[in-house]
Formats: sequence, C-alpha cells, structure tokens
Amino acid sequence: MRASNKVSQFLDKLVACTRGGVTTLATLALPVVIGSAGLAVDLNRGYQQRIINQRAADMGALAAAIAFQNTSDAAILTPTARDVAVANGLVGATVVATLVNDLPNAGDQSVRVTVNELVPYTLASVLGLSGSFDVAAESMASLSGGTSFAAPCYLALDGGKAAISVTGGASIDAPNCSIAAIGEIENKGMLIRGADIISGSSDIYVNHGELDAATLRFAGSFSKPHWNNAVPPPEDRINEATPLADPWANNPDRVAAMAQLGNFRSPPALSNPSTPGGNDWKFTWNPSSAVASFRQGSSGNFIVPAGVYDIKKFEVAGGINVTFENGSIIRVRQGVSIGGGSNVNFGDSDVYVNGGFDSGSNGVTFGNGALWIGSGQVRFQGTNRKGDGDVLINADVSLGGGQHLVVGDGNHYFGGLDIGGGGTARLGAGDFVVANGIRISGNSELAIGDGDITVGPGNGNRAIFLSGSARFFMGDGQFSANGDIDTAGGSRLAFGRTPNHYINGNMKIAGSVLFGAGRYTINGDFENGTGGTTWPYTSGLTGETYGSVLEGESVSGFDMAGINVTFVLEGTIKLAGGAKTKLEAATYTQAGGFISELLLTTENDDDANWTGGSLSSFAGTLHLPNAQVKMAGGNSTSTTKCMTLIANTIRVNGGAATGSACTMMEDLGSGGNNTRVRLIG
Repeated sequence: MRASNKVSQFLDKLVACTRGGVTTLATLALPVVIGSAGLAVDLNRGYQQRIINQRAADMGALAAAIAFQNTSDAAILTPTARDVAVANGLVGATVVATLVNDLPNAGDQSVRVTVNELVPYTLASVLGLSGSFDVAAESMASLSGGTSFAAPCYLALDGGKAAISVTGGASIDAPNCSIAAIGEIENKGMLIRGADIISGSSDIYVNHGELDAATLRFAGSFSKPHWNNAVPPPEDRINEATPLADPWANNPDRVAAMAQLGNFRSPPALSNPSTPGGNDWKFTWNPSSAVASFRQGSSGNFIVPAGVYDIKKFEVAGGINVTFENGSIIRVRQGVSIGGGSNVNFGDSDVYVNGGFDSGSNGVTFGNGALWIGSGQVRFQGTNRKGDGDVLINADVSLGGGQHLVVGDGNHYFGGLDIGGGGTARLGAGDFVVANGIRISGNSELAIGDGDITVGPGNGNRAIFLSGSARFFMGDGQFSANGDIDTAGGSRLAFGRTPNHYINGNMKIAGSVLFGAGRYTINGDFENGTGGTTWPYTSGLTGETYGSVLEGESVSGFDMAGINVTFVLEGTIKLAGGAKTKLEAATYTQAGGFISELLLTTENDDDANWTGGSLSSFAGTLHLPNAQVKMAGGNSTSTTKCMTLIANTIRVNGGAATGSACTMMEDLGSGGNNTRVRLIG
C-alpha cells in the first residue's frame, strides 16, 4: 500500500506540471513508463505463476486424496502433494495438504491443498515496489464412496415440477459433474448426461430421451416408458433425499458486490474561464490596429510574440496564417472565428475562450498548455491538433465528416461529445470526463488513453450510444457511466482494465464488445444481441489490433469477449441473435474487483432468455437464483472449461444445447472397492 501511495503522489505531481518543456516531461515520465510497464510484466508473471500453482494444486489434491484412500494415513497428504508440485517444477513452493471433514456434504471428507510461491518484483521496483509478492492457489478433492455424488455444475433451486426441463431436440451434456435440482428433473428431449443426476426432494422423469449418469438420485420416484433402456440400471438408482442449497447465497464477496449496484461518479461541474476582455483582434488583409504590428510585411502571415493577451473578439479572415510564439497566455471574451483556408497555430500557450469557437475548414493547432473553452457553440472543422495539457470544453463538441481531433496527454473534459460522418477523435492518457453523454455514429471513431473515465447521461438516458459502424476504444482506468450503454450492429466497443466498472443503467450490446479485466456492476439488464461483427479489428486511427488476445487467451471469432471478469446485475442477462460470446471468470479474487470463479450474479427474477443462434462459451459460475434460464431456438451454451449454472429453473428447449467440462478423476482404491476422487473447488 505504501508503494501505491508513492506512485499516486508522483503521478499527481506529474499531471500538475503542464508548463514544462517536452524534454522535462519525458524525463519525469520515464520512471513511471518503465515502472508501469514493469508492473504489468510482473503482474503477468504472477498470473502465469497462478496458473502453474493451480495446476499443481489440482493434481496434488487428487493425488493426495488417492493416497489417503489407499493408506487412511493423513501424514501422507502433504508429502504426496509436495512431490506433485516438485514434479511440476515448483521446487521452492510452500505446499500444505489437510483433511477437511463434512465437505462437500455432512459426513464426507475432502483433501485441501494450498500452493504458495513467492514471485520477486523486477522492473516494478522503479515504482517503489521491492521484495516479492505471494501467489497462492488452492484446490479441494472429495473422498467419496459408492453413494456420494459429484458437485453440481447445473443446479435448479426450485422445488416444484420441471425444475430442470429438456424438451425437443435439446440436451445437457456435463459428464464430469452433477446435474441437480431441488425439484423435478424431466427429460422430454434428447439427452441429459452428468456424473450424477439428482432430484433432491422430488422425481426424475424421462420419455424417449437418454439419461446417462453413474447414479440417479431422487427423493420421490423415477419413471420412464418400459421400452426406454437408455437409462442407468436399477442398482445405480438411489431413492433417497439429497440436501441441495445455493452455495453462493451468503458468499461475502458476492453480497458486498451486490450492495454496490447503482454506484457511479458524477461528472464534476464544468464552468467558464475568466476572460477580462480587451480590444478586438481582426486578422484580415486590412487588420485591426491591435494586430497590425504582427503582420509580416504586406503578406497574409502574422506572427504574435509571446505575451499575455486579453482580447474582446478574435477573428481570422479566409486565407490568413496566424502563429503565436510559445509561452503566451491568450484570453478571448467574445469568441474565436476563423475563416476557411486559414491556418492558426496557438503554439505552446494557455488558451481561454468564451463566446464560442469556430476553427475554420483547415482546423487549428494548439501546442502544449491548457485549453479552456466556455459555453457556446464549439466547431472543430478540418483536422485539429492539441499537444499535452488539460482540455476543458464547457459545451457539446461535434465532429462530422472529415473532421478530426487529436489531443495529447492531460485531463480531458467535455460537456458532450458527438462524432459522426467518419469523424475521429484520439485523446492521450489522462482523465476523461463527458458530462452529457457520448454519441458516435456512421463509421466514426473515438480512442482514448489510460485514465479514469466518467460519463454522464445524454439523450434518452444514454451515457454511451454507438450506431452504425461506430467505434470506441478505451484505455485502462476507473470507469463510471451514469446511464445506459447502447450499441448498434456493426459497432465496436472496448473497455479497459479496472477493478470495477460502474454502469448505472442497462447495457445493450448489438455490435461487438471487449471487456477488459475487472468487475462490471450494471444497475440494469445485460443484453447481447450481436452477430456478424467479430474480433479482431485493427484501427486505422490508433494502428492497434483489438480482440486477438485478451489476458493471454485468444478471443478471435467472438463478438463479445471478456477474460477475468465478473458481472453483477440488477437486471438479467439476455442472449439473442447470432451472438458469439466468450466470457471467463478469474480463478482468484481481486480486491474490489472480480470474484474468484463468479462470472455473473443477479437476484432479479425476470426470465433470462438465451435464444436464436447465439453461441456462448462461459467459464465460472452464472448465478441467477431467482430466475428462469431458458435456452431455446438453436442456442448453444457450452465450454471446454468448467461452467456452473445456478438458477431457479433451467429450461433447455428446441434445438438448444448446453454443456460443461468440470474436472473429475476416477480411481480404483485398495481392496477392490470402487471409489471416486473429484475436484470440488
């Protein structure tokens, strides 16, 4: 924490220093650039080490559990797990294995293995971080006899009829974990396959379809047509109640995350600069007396020496060139108006304007320094360039066809931002604030660097609205949107990394989107109706390729993707159209951010419809305890990793298919008794 404070204090000082030369800024920034890059490298090393540790913990838990079954000696647990870790290259890791009682159920036993490895800081030492950081992983393997069951990866909490229902040509295929419901399970479709199929307090029913499981467990009855033999044999049907409960209901991280719904940052109140006023400045072929001395002979070129200038009205006629030497303070009271074909360069100066701003068709150039424009009409035509330094525009900024804005590093504040007709805006690193919403349309693009992002609501309560083939690419930093995020087909949206992205509204995605790592706290619905616009994409504005790899994983071919993410919703999740989605939870918890193994949670009771030709690859837990999850119309929701779906009821209808690939390991124990060892966490 002390190292983080040092970094924050240094950055604050660096941002405050906007009047220095480029060389000074570059020199000051160098430690931060190196340190930030080093921190990213170190964190990536930590993430890779976490993967290695988790693999060793999983294998160690399984091996230690098998060894315990063969010896019944708890002293063998840690040595066995440590041998597995060493075999995986973790020679110096701290490995501990213990026996845990009454897990996963009363009377059961499990083996817990923890693997800790110290990873030294390297380049991040530039930021004051020294020594090493601890990377830990934990795994649990259950010890179970013939009547135990695998942990559920499909769990319906409703106690009534058809708590889990499969109809038509639909299927649930999860061979290494249980498919469980407190209430009835019915298969009127093709297939339900699980390590175990469990109705905790009710019945299991199958018509013409198949039930494939090591055991069927039911408190009530099991029924099938007499001709259907595609079911487990009688000796694998266990007629007894099974206690089932929501394992996430009281999880403290999840409960704390739900309490943050509706949070957002309000944009700071924007104001107008102080402009005392003075004489009119008219740069024409017959210039006003206030500027006549700046004229270079009889030409249309004017050079203004460095100074402090208070101006009433600033006008430049067409075809005139005006250059301010560096180091000026320029204050205009009644607006800036520049004619077509003119070129105006304000140099490295601080510029303050009230009364409106019109750049003229060629655009203008601002060097390093502050730019503060008050309320009024602001028009940036042509190509407009601004160096480093804060930009504050207390007005809506519109960029249309052929209009471009390029701004360097610094804090950037706008009343509103509307980019259309092929216009573009590229902003460097620094905080980015838009009070009245962002609207991008028609093959236009906005790209911003790293920094905190705060967006207020625009028309229709939209904080961000992308239509047509609009594009918006964000850097890393805190994110807050007080309003809906709404995108149309063909658009592209990329969020940066931050512990928590606060969205006080709905998120409706019809274009493609990338979710940077972190938590997304959405005070509304999360809807993906995309299809047809997939990643990757190379931006002509930034030159970067987005959506090839996220957090070390390929996301090519998907239109909505996020790795190491957790979604916390007030509403529900809807998947429709031809959406191709890849979302994966992290395998560890980030303080204030993503929650280990939790991909999505909501307490909303609206139906979660996953329909159309949508194809989803999920990893982690989707937690909708009060909702009906309905997969239909060719939807495919599956993964090559471990997905857990917890809902009130689960309906898989029509041609829909869903599956999960959680881990289980079979073993023959001593004495010829059939036993199972399964990873349960």
